[in-house]
Amino acid sequence: MIELKGLTKVYGKGGTAATALSGVNLHIEKGEIFGVIGHSGAGKSTLIRCINLLERPTKGEVWVDGTELTRLGKNQLQERRRKIGMIYQHFNLLSSATVYDNIAFPLRLVHTPKAEVDRKVNELLALVGLTEHRSKYPAQLSGGQKQRVGIARALASDPDVLLCDEATSALDPQTTDSILRLLLHINKQFNLTIVLITHEMHVIQSICDRVAVIHGGGIVEQGRVADVFLKPRHGVTKEFIQSEAHDDSPLLAALQAPHPDGTTAVKITFLGEKTYESTLSRVASGTGVNFAILQGTISTIKDIPYGQLVVRFEGDATAIGRTISELTAQGLDVEVLS
Repeated sequence: MIELKGLTKVYGKGGTAATALSGVNLHIEKGEIFGVIGHSGAGKSTLIRCINLLERPTKGEVWVDGTELTRLGKNQLQERRRKIGMIYQHFNLLSSATVYDNIAFPLRLVHTPKAEVDRKVNELLALVGLTEHRSKYPAQLSGGQKQRVGIARALASDPDVLLCDEATSALDPQTTDSILRLLLHINKQFNLTIVLITHEMHVIQSICDRVAVIHGGGIVEQGRVADVFLKPRHGVTKEFIQSEAHDDSPLLAALQAPHPDGTTAVKITFLGEKTYESTLSRVASGTGVNFAILQGTISTIKDIPYGQLVVRFEGDATAIGRTISELTAQGLDVEVLS
């Protein structure tokens, strides 16, 4: 659906040149929610703006639904952009226009008949839950309501792709969750491809299918959210995950505390339905190993449950080894900590 090949963006020339993107390659499937996460200045905003050529790349190719946008002329590109919606961090609404007129704006630009504009806008107002606010102005709306207007406006042209540029970073946590649920609903209802950039791991974890981690203008890690979240490889990815984690000081204290010989601390990761199964107790009972739980959590990645336990096994070293092997054979990920 979307393919970026060798995407490079350089601002300025000569000694003042600054490279925002360097040889980025990404493939985004139709109908998926793809997240790009990075710190400020990593290049993520430039990346998303290159997808619809609001920023024209210095080098590389941008393909959307089989069309290479970087080769299109001005009129062809303008036509193609109508199928690429975009929502912004600060909403970018017309302050002097009502909610209705803000949503109708892109339809009127292409001279859509009035009856069709009215039908479409009313449908979108219902979709984003703003029917009763149709005659209000942006100044009369909350931040979450403004973003819902922005989403409805972006959907007015029936796009194939929706680009979200830090769409929730100006919102409080409760409103953020409601906007994420709306985006997930839109994705499922219309099979809409969504590309979402953020600096918040919670946003990625909540709704994305796959994620790319950008740092210094390049992609340093990418894959399924569950794989990247549970088994991060790059230091930047680990930073983002740790920022969402609980205080680890009690765990560190437990790991460093004196304990009897013949113990091994491990982290066990459960994914999917295995999260709710009694695999650990069943296996430990069979091998004759005792265990103490030092830390544990259960949560979800999008709609996939996962759990992580840090436990200390107590018993014969051979029996502990068999326990770890059996847990691994049962499809669990086991990392020996000490």
